[in-house]
Amino acid sequence: MHPDASAGPGHTGEGNGETFDTWTALQRSTDRQRANLIADIVGHPRGAPSVKELDYMNPSLESDAIRRHLSILQDVGVVEELVIEPGERVRGYPYKFYRLTDEARTLFDQNDLFPEDAWRRQYERVQKTGEITELEEMPRPKP
Repeated sequence: MHPDASAGPGHTGEGNGETFDTWTALQRSTDRQRANLIADIVGHPRGAPSVKELDYMNPSLESDAIRRHLSILQDVGVVEELVIEPGERVRGYPYKFYRLTDEARTLFDQNDLFPEDAWRRQYERVQKTGEITELEEMPRPKP
């Protein structure tokens, strides 16, 4: 493990003013189902899928379970939610998307976890419906 990864409680994440606990982040990220979700976030062509896209990629998980896992990952600073403002939403389309935080990306890079190129290739291999392809092409809000 990279020395910075074991900084433990008190390691402050850059930019958000909150404490980013690398140990807890790694611990929560290595749960099999959450790791699969992180891999799909990393592999997504825009790096920020909606729950509907994650649901498609993880057929064994219900969307409520996906939301629960995303909430856990948000609580430890691994994932952040991007939201389209109410006046800009399109009826029938997702308005919440999930991406890795900069702190999580740095932590994963330091520990050779979730390499973007490998997961993008894996994600591209999955055959997708027209609806999922259309969702992938939607613009995402800026972080």
